Amino acid sequence: MRFQVLDIIAHQDDPITGLQVDTAQRFEQVVHTAVRAEQLGFDSYSIGERHAGAFISSSPAVVLGAIAARTRKIRLHTGVVVLSILDPVRVAEDFATVDQLSNGRLELGIGKGNEVAHFPLFGRNVEDQWDLLEENYELLKALFSDEPVDFAGQFRSSLAQVTTSPRPYQSSVRIWHGSATSLRSAELAAKHGDPLFSANAIQPKENYKALIDHYKKAYEQAGHDLAGRYVGSGSGAGGVYLADSTKQAIKEFGPVYEALTNRRNVPGNNTPYRNIEHAVAEGPLLVGSPEFVAAKILDYHQSFGHDLQSISLPTTQPHEAQIETLERFAQEVIPLVNTPTALWTEQDPQAKNTLRKEYAL
Repeated sequence: MRFQVLDIIAHQDDPITGLQVDTAQRFEQVVHTAVRAEQLGFDSYSIGERHAGAFISSSPAVVLGAIAARTRKIRLHTGVVVLSILDPVRVAEDFATVDQLSNGRLELGIGKGNEVAHFPLFGRNVEDQWDLLEENYELLKALFSDEPVDFAGQFRSSLAQVTTSPRPYQSSVRIWHGSATSLRSAELAAKHGDPLFSANAIQPKENYKALIDHYKKAYEQAGHDLAGRYVGSGSGAGGVYLADSTKQAIKEFGPVYEALTNRRNVPGNNTPYRNIEHAVAEGPLLVGSPEFVAAKILDYHQSFGHDLQSISLPTTQPHEAQIETLERFAQEVIPLVNTPTALWTEQDPQAKNTLRKEYAL
């Protein structure tokens, strides 16, 4: 299994202490965490995109560019680019730039986003969200892969013999499709032979298993090479928290988790779980001892068969505490989760798309 750190760059005060860093400090924390994640052997660092609520992740390409300048090997991911509201030409230009700056380390995750407020903000109609996503995806895929591109669609002006610049470093940038609950994103991924990233945020495990099983079946029916059928999984809204015992972890992190889930416009505010004990016992939240968390990831892997496990740090905590959690996860959890995958190895069909293999593999 491969491991990723995801930050959607929430920017809010700690609900217990009331402390909050300023915007510049929060961005520096993101970059520092990415550097430390690379040092610890994490495979990927992912930045989300939000345009509503207590977040400062409106420009993931800019943040990934800063991370690219400070790292050498870790893959740079988006989780997700809200493609349903964006101009695919601009997306192609921005992220090809990131791909060049990183020597081919980009893996682009796309989706329609789980906020409705961003549609009017960008002059889009929420009723068109799925059609927008599909049309923008098809154009983006063409812009990344082909040159020149001719395109005629419903939601934007036509293109004739267009080649975006710069071109990606890779001959073809891999696109993951993010899905919180919708089968439609899973079907779009399967139709085009792309990997799926399941949010695995707040629903029971069985719901995400149904989503992933649907994707796998549709992928096979589409006739694609199963070697490229990869699945990623999130780790529950609220973040990872480790302690020497699961009881201690729940006691320490419980007040923070429950306070955050009671707020508006933050991940987990619509959680179906009564309290942290319920979320740890029956949901995807990774809070507990290293042994408990590793066993939980393996249990989910038995259901999902996923190749990539994503974790998020509790970012309202002091940054030193976040880094300590990151280090403990790398040193005490990852060694206990040893499941094989071809993702990001020489057997990965994507490997041939990056010329300088020392950065890609």
